[in-house]
Amino acid sequence: MLSEKHLLGLEHIKKSDIELILDTADSFKEILDRDVKKVPTLRGKSIVNLFYEPSTRTRTSFELAGKYLSADTINFTSSASSVQKGETLKDTAKTLEMMGIDAVVIRHSSSGAANYLCNHVKASVINAGDGTHEHPTQALLDMLTVRERKGTLSGLKVAIFGDILHSRVARSNIFGFTKMGSDVYVAGPSTLMPVDIEKTGAKLAATVEEAVENADVVIALRIQLERQKKGLFPTVREYCKFFGLNKEKLDLAKKDALLLHPGPVNRGIELTSEIIDGSQSVINEQVKSGVAVRMAVLYHLIGGSR
Repeated sequence: MLSEKHLLGLEHIKKSDIELILDTADSFKEILDRDVKKVPTLRGKSIVNLFYEPSTRTRTSFELAGKYLSADTINFTSSASSVQKGETLKDTAKTLEMMGIDAVVIRHSSSGAANYLCNHVKASVINAGDGTHEHPTQALLDMLTVRERKGTLSGLKVAIFGDILHSRVARSNIFGFTKMGSDVYVAGPSTLMPVDIEKTGAKLAATVEEAVENADVVIALRIQLERQKKGLFPTVREYCKFFGLNKEKLDLAKKDALLLHPGPVNRGIELTSEIIDGSQSVINEQVKSGVAVRMAVLYHLIGGSR
């Protein structure tokens, strides 16, 4: 079992818990290759996917993870619920809890929403992304993908570039990879870089080229085009020129470097199609790792002792 009842982030999680999740997820990957993708591990358990923000990969993989473990999964979207009538997060959670749920997977636009929720429900809470805070299962699936290819996470140089300021994925990856012994370098426009980024354990690179040079792992972040309306960078074209990644920049990394992206990718902005579809890209493998990691998290939070 994990040492905590909830998974709210990777900043304070124990290294041993990360290793346990990754090891379990690695074994669960075999289930995804079966003709019948079903085990009875969580039979009789109920999981609610409580999503206040749009999602394709995260919501679908959590739903499949629960179903593959034989749990009953319910998808909740704010646009088709009493939230539209003014119901608060606390009241929504209390209502769901009275229906006998065992776990709540929450995605919310407000940082700290998952932590707030765990103080008001008895069920296990899993953070599927809260504001600009953290997205722990995304980082875990990134680490699983890398470990599967590299054999270890220790001693690797990991380059993360893009909109670091607003990225919950970046924060969780920084916390996770550094905790596992990797050196993490970040790069991006100064207007999209937290002033205290080095307090997270990451090293600040002046350019994308500096971050990517001799890297073992390169993680591109989605440029949130809605931020462009706030004037945080001049134009998408200029962003692409200085902070987008193409084959020439990727060639600065090690020959066997892996290319990751949390998705969805803005082709031609963060990454060129040539490298998205190239041999170093493991973006599609990340999707498979995501289902396995979320199966492992559910297993250890609500079913590991059975």
